[in-house]
Amino acid sequence: MAERLSAAPARLARRARRLFGYWRSERRTLRQGAVALVLSTCAGFVAGLVLGSITGTLEKLPGLLVLIPASVGMRGTIFGAMGARFGTGVAAGIFEPTLRRGSLLARNVVVGILSSLLTSFYLAAVAKLVASAFAGEVVISFWDLVTISVVGGVLASLIALVFTVGIAVLSFRRGWDLDAVSTPMVTAIGDMVTLPCLFLATLLVGNPTVSAVAAVLCTAATVAALITAFFVEVRVRRILVEMAAVVALAPLLDIFAGALLEAHRVDLQAATAVLILIPPFVSQAGALGGILSSRLSSKLQLGVITPRGRPEIPAVVDGAIVISLGVLVFTAIGAAAWALSTLTEGPDPSPALLIGATLFAGAIVLPITLVVGYYTAVLTARFGIDPDNQGVPFITSLLDLAGVAAILLVMRTSGVLP
Repeated sequence: MAERLSAAPARLARRARRLFGYWRSERRTLRQGAVALVLSTCAGFVAGLVLGSITGTLEKLPGLLVLIPASVGMRGTIFGAMGARFGTGVAAGIFEPTLRRGSLLARNVVVGILSSLLTSFYLAAVAKLVASAFAGEVVISFWDLVTISVVGGVLASLIALVFTVGIAVLSFRRGWDLDAVSTPMVTAIGDMVTLPCLFLATLLVGNPTVSAVAAVLCTAATVAALITAFFVEVRVRRILVEMAAVVALAPLLDIFAGALLEAHRVDLQAATAVLILIPPFVSQAGALGGILSSRLSSKLQLGVITPRGRPEIPAVVDGAIVISLGVLVFTAIGAAAWALSTLTEGPDPSPALLIGATLFAGAIVLPITLVVGYYTAVLTARFGIDPDNQGVPFITSLLDLAGVAAILLVMRTSGVLP
């Protein structure tokens, strides 16, 4: 016993040195992650401003607000997972910047196109069911939702696909930490382009004939994508199969987030600051979860950490990185939302109140990020499933719902939301 007690300080010192060593080795990750999150936050505010400016469209098309979080979140689900696979490929030395048939890049492009078509149609169906059940009013037709979801979703996916591939190739050539850079940037570009694309797609549903033709073409394209999925190469089909369950279940969380927003639509229209705040807050909550999930996935697949219940030091360092980045980004979001709200009509909350409320909402979301991110990666690794295909999609969708719920709760409790 005496020997153990005497050896304890030495063990603690060794662990402290190891922890400090990990922190020093992650300085580049902190810098790159912070820059990526700040840039992606700016992009997220574009989505917030778009959402704040289309209140007339939301009023004219009841039920559309239920679809928006799910459609926006799906870009992060599909392309965040793609970025995680690229990050693992770079770390494992198997990533090549080529679209040659059978390459990692080419396989993921096929996955991105097929999954975008299939999930967009699926989201329209789920959004119609949930909106009809919870909106408490007449909602737009299923076929109008199909047109908006598929046309808007595919347009946004094509832009997100080009961006995801581009950032992967650029990170590979410049030696950036793709796990820290890809998820926040991909999530932000998905947020930034999906809302405008959905808005453009709503222009097709004004004319009954145009809407009917568009719905038929969207349905035909979805059926063609489903048939193609059965005949693609085995490695592509495996990714689609592994993602199928999480892609089917995770959007339900986004749909319920949309139902929460729809239920508070009138109050949100009167509180422009909160409406502007929601897209970047939710986006960055998901981005932080994606960073954690991507880094843990790469470490698990490379054997740096093992899938155990108690996190090892590299995993603890990853969690600390996420907390540090979270404090930075949520403070910036609150400050930027207040500044932008002063340029719009409606009541302006004090900067201290809005920033404090945003940080408090972030304090609710961050523990969920750490616990769910770690144990999702561990469980998928234990069951022999590629964590890149499960971790990012699940955690980003969960944080969409948690982020919306936290913002609504804190903003109403603090009096920012009437």
